[in-house]
Amino acid sequence: MAKMIDRLVLKYRILRIEKLQAKQEFLGNYRDIQVSRQNNKLLLANSRIEEAHQEKLRDFALRAGIMTKYIEQEINTLILKAETKYYWKKRALNQIMIRKAKTNKLDESQLEIIRNKKQIFLDDMLALQKQKITASFKEKAKDPEQPVALYENNSLLLDTFYEKKTQLVKDKYATKISKIETTKNHQLERIAKNIKTHKDLIAKLTKDMPKSDNGLPEDVILRLDKLTMRFGGLVAVDNLTFDVKKGEIFGLIGPNGAGKTTVFNCITKFYNPPSGCMYFRKNPVEVILLNEYPVHTIVKQGIVRTFQNVELIWELSVMDNLLVAAHSLFQTGFFGQLIHSRKLRQEEAVLRTKATGILAMLGLLPYQFGIPFGLPYGILKKIELARTLMVNPKMIILDEPAAGLNESETVELAKIIRKIRKEYNTTIFLVEHDMGLVMDVCDTICAISFGKQIAIGSPKEIQNNKIVRDAYLGEE
Repeated sequence: MAKMIDRLVLKYRILRIEKLQAKQEFLGNYRDIQVSRQNNKLLLANSRIEEAHQEKLRDFALRAGIMTKYIEQEINTLILKAETKYYWKKRALNQIMIRKAKTNKLDESQLEIIRNKKQIFLDDMLALQKQKITASFKEKAKDPEQPVALYENNSLLLDTFYEKKTQLVKDKYATKISKIETTKNHQLERIAKNIKTHKDLIAKLTKDMPKSDNGLPEDVILRLDKLTMRFGGLVAVDNLTFDVKKGEIFGLIGPNGAGKTTVFNCITKFYNPPSGCMYFRKNPVEVILLNEYPVHTIVKQGIVRTFQNVELIWELSVMDNLLVAAHSLFQTGFFGQLIHSRKLRQEEAVLRTKATGILAMLGLLPYQFGIPFGLPYGILKKIELARTLMVNPKMIILDEPAAGLNESETVELAKIIRKIRKEYNTTIFLVEHDMGLVMDVCDTICAISFGKQIAIGSPKEIQNNKIVRDAYLGEE
């Protein structure tokens, strides 16, 4: 009884650590978002002060005949408007000339002469308009001597006022940023202390407690033990056994119909295998039996996957596809979701920032607000891969990620897979027919044929294995 209570306490402590770590990540990210917002507000406030400063000096500068940057921008804006206006007049002229040529049956040469004359006239009108714009600013400088002195005096006074106001704004936002950082850092320190306390208690509990890791070594994250899957009389997976180590890129290969995707569907519980065990290391002290978990809880254990056929929500934007994938990370309850509470808005801000970072890493930022429908297949594959990264996965299962990609896209995919493994500290388990990609990125490869394991080892060992070559190419 005491051991059962200890195990329940241990499980509670582990769950508590996971929640605290999620809160720690959320607070750290939200602190950065708040600081970034305050910095943006500071830049905007400084920009407005500068505009007001230049606006006050504008009349004095015009009377003194001094072309400031602000006045030059004003002139350029007016000139651009005039150019746009005459551009559309020329477009309208071309359309009118085409219609006249059809109705009056004008010769092409006659049409060209009339068009050129009218276009020259429009160019002259545009040049005259530009001169008028520039002259209208210069005409205001009537008596240059006194206005120059007036401009310089006002400029000195306004510069002093501007500097003081800018400094006040900087101090105001510096105080806000300091307050945000102090508050959040205190909260993060308290969370870190709580995590340490729970870890110390876990260490004490596990010291004398018999191990419940089902014989799984500490460096192994997934073990399939005699996994078998049947469809009627067809044995798709036959007594399959192998280990996937933590942090490695593991490849599962085999001819078409060998049962590779069936293995993935068993791990993610799309299929319930009739026999065999699937062990997964959820955390350093807890190993779970995946056979006991329904399909909708697999993501919460830290396993995510992609599919052979791209499975996206076509009516939603790329950004929203990523946010939908992060639904399991929301801490806000039903009522908070219903009223769109402050906590929910904070969580959404953090997840949007996270999604933006993932899209930037994969080169998908230009597509973030567009819908995925109609995008190139290589981009769709990347979006699906980006979606898996939203939930901080312990293991990512990739089902033929290079299918439909050209050679350059496959090379880029190999770099992305390595980068994800490194930056997200995750294990990658992939099925792939592109042997170049498999041999390039995988640390360990398992080859199967008709659901049975025929070889397992490093890429070099698999390349030199005669049984694997026979399975792919046929016996000599």
